[in-house]
Amino acid sequence: MTVKTVFSGFGGQGVLLMGYLLALTAMRQGKEVTYLPAYGAEMRGGTANCTVVVSDGPIASPVASSPDYAVIMNNPSLLKYLNVVRQGGVMLLNSSLIHSEMRRADVTFVDVPVNDLARELGEARSANVIMMGAYAQVTGVVQIEHLSETLAETGLGKKPEVLELNRRALTVGAEAVAKATQ
Repeated sequence: MTVKTVFSGFGGQGVLLMGYLLALTAMRQGKEVTYLPAYGAEMRGGTANCTVVVSDGPIASPVASSPDYAVIMNNPSLLKYLNVVRQGGVMLLNSSLIHSEMRRADVTFVDVPVNDLARELGEARSANVIMMGAYAQVTGVVQIEHLSETLAETGLGKKPEVLELNRRALTVGAEAVAKATQ
């Protein structure tokens, strides 16, 4: 099994951290992993994206020219990656910020209002972690429990109260997707 995922959004949305969290979690599960971050303008609000490839075997290239999954946090990223995701792929969209009706018939779209859910949780900065919970629920590439364990190894878990909040955020994302698909 080889799964290619691209994460994209504005700088400051935690896009690179989402990819890092996926890569680190998959490595802890014994998978082969590549993590390839890319930055736009070197400032908050510029574009940021990263590609993560997770595999049971060796990975020939870190480049994911036709990703299986795309996690899209804003409209410019949707425009950039709409026609890049492979046929039959899945795009998880931050529907709090993406209001475009641009879609493809051969791709599954999962709308997750992560910014709205983060505000309800009481921490607007947890939107990226909520999206990671949704990603885990939709893809099965990594499990919520494993993401939760890995949070402690990142900046998302240095303080006990922040770690607990982010663990709740993972669950909120997973539950939001589970409810939407029932």
